[in-house]
Amino acid sequence: MTEHLSHSEAETEALGRALAARLGPGDVVAYRGGLGMGKTAFTRGLAQGLGCTGRVTSPTFTIVNEYPGPLPLFHFDMYRLESSDSLFDIGWEDYLDRGGVCAVEWSEQVADAIPPEAVTVDFRRCPDKEGWRLITIEGVAL
Repeated sequence: MTEHLSHSEAETEALGRALAARLGPGDVVAYRGGLGMGKTAFTRGLAQGLGCTGRVTSPTFTIVNEYPGPLPLFHFDMYRLESSDSLFDIGWEDYLDRGGVCAVEWSEQVADAIPPEAVTVDFRRCPDKEGWRLITIEGVAL
């Protein structure tokens, strides 16, 4: 487990790029953290690091955004799903088999569908530093 402090979107994106260098086909990155904590900024960096093209936006209403690249990125937002059954209904297993990286916001909503070997990224406010985020990454050395 590694902990990182970020006080800007650029720093959060840089962490995403650094993580991308450690990922391979079929990897799952499970995000935890509230609204406005930097998950989409982190995903922008992740996409850049994977060589993906396209503008990275939050998939809140579409459930999943796909970004093509040498190692494609499938960016999920589980905020509106009631259970992992809904995730399986949209083809979760197919996404896992497609050889890209799956980044899952609000992963706690579908915890039973997340593989045990997934990388976990936890986003929290830093209580003693106004505007800073504490980003904890588990499952890969960074």
